[in-house]
Amino acid sequence: MRAILVVFVPLAAAVPAALYLLSTPTSIAFIPAPKVIGTDTAIVLRLANPHGLRRVTAGVEQAGARYVLLDSSEPARRWLFWRRKEAPREVRLSAGQARTPALREGKAKLFVETQSNDFRAVMDSLAVEVEVVTQPPKLSVDGFQHYLNQGGAELVVFTVSGSWTEAGVRVGRHAFRSYPLPGSSKQERFCLFAFPWDEPAETAPLVFARNAAGAEVTAGFWLKVFPRRFRSRQLEVDDAFMNKVTAELDPGGAGGLLARFLRVNGDLRRANNRALADLGLKTEERFLWNEPFEQLGNSKVESQFADRRTYTYQGKKVDDQVHLGFDLSVTRNVAVSAANSGKVVHAAPLGIYGNCVVVDHGYGLQSIYAHLSSIEVKEGDLVKKGQPLGRSGSTGLAGGDHLHFSMQIDGVQVNPVEWWDGHWIQDRIRSKVRF
Repeated sequence: MRAILVVFVPLAAAVPAALYLLSTPTSIAFIPAPKVIGTDTAIVLRLANPHGLRRVTAGVEQAGARYVLLDSSEPARRWLFWRRKEAPREVRLSAGQARTPALREGKAKLFVETQSNDFRAVMDSLAVEVEVVTQPPKLSVDGFQHYLNQGGAELVVFTVSGSWTEAGVRVGRHAFRSYPLPGSSKQERFCLFAFPWDEPAETAPLVFARNAAGAEVTAGFWLKVFPRRFRSRQLEVDDAFMNKVTAELDPGGAGGLLARFLRVNGDLRRANNRALADLGLKTEERFLWNEPFEQLGNSKVESQFADRRTYTYQGKKVDDQVHLGFDLSVTRNVAVSAANSGKVVHAAPLGIYGNCVVVDHGYGLQSIYAHLSSIEVKEGDLVKKGQPLGRSGSTGLAGGDHLHFSMQIDGVQVNPVEWWDGHWIQDRIRSKVRF
């Protein structure tokens, strides 16, 4: 008997000790960590414990009161828990005044408490400070008369108050950022926005403001949109041109010559335009220019903004694309200078645009210089109006020596003609914003 006890007693003690050591705490995380909850805010929890959870409780605390949003439990598994291997799981909750009417504007705390489903039944918790926001922002828009050309630009001034995190102008599917009005408070805003060339003329731009809780408010303003009829042109491409283009932009590409050219003219064009749009995020929050923009000196307009091009090959239509910019020609290898002062945000080859320079002029406004034979600036350079950027050429998708010039606002390309017009700048920009 004594021998049996000598074996049994240590064994009986070893089993609980082993189970104790095998027990694990729970990993708790918010994805992402919430900072604000509003009327009905989605909350995602990530809970990880290989043995599962015996209990999960989550809710909101405010002013000493506790409001439970989740309270779930499972049968206890103290002895055979080690046989389970549970993957991490996500729990989705709804927090806010719709679920908890007693919540008020102000500080609160989101909490989570868990108990592991193993021998130790380990208790873990996580709490994060949040702001309860139940009221939408408020907007007051200027009383100016706004005239917009399809494919052109405008500027609106407005005041936003209450709780808000983002404000600007929405035109169809495009949203344009706003900035503090120079010399005023953060609440006094202005937004330089584009009316995209392909947006229906009846589209009504709206000022919007939203907060981190997801509440949004919009406001209209006085405006008149002038529809524009853009040109249609037919371009015949031949083997010599396609060989030149594909050798530079699709070397060693698969398929026949025409298929390779169409891939460049379509897929690569779209990718390059997305890259240009992304450059719109690299902008200074200040005016870097103060005079009208300047067209390339003594240049002849070969193509205009938003020309619709039908490409033909051996007498048959093979493609349709839209040309966003002006093609300007003078002589071969002519000096190309900055249309206005700004900061270089791109100076390198860019697909169909060949050697390309992009200059930021502040507040989302940028100018684009493409097909250059050479580049004389680098990214980060501050340039003055009239300063050389490079020389004209035929790099990229170009059939001859010229400058492709365009402008964009928050990545949406617009007609440069307005920006070459000092009277337009005075009426549409300077009369509303001082700089």
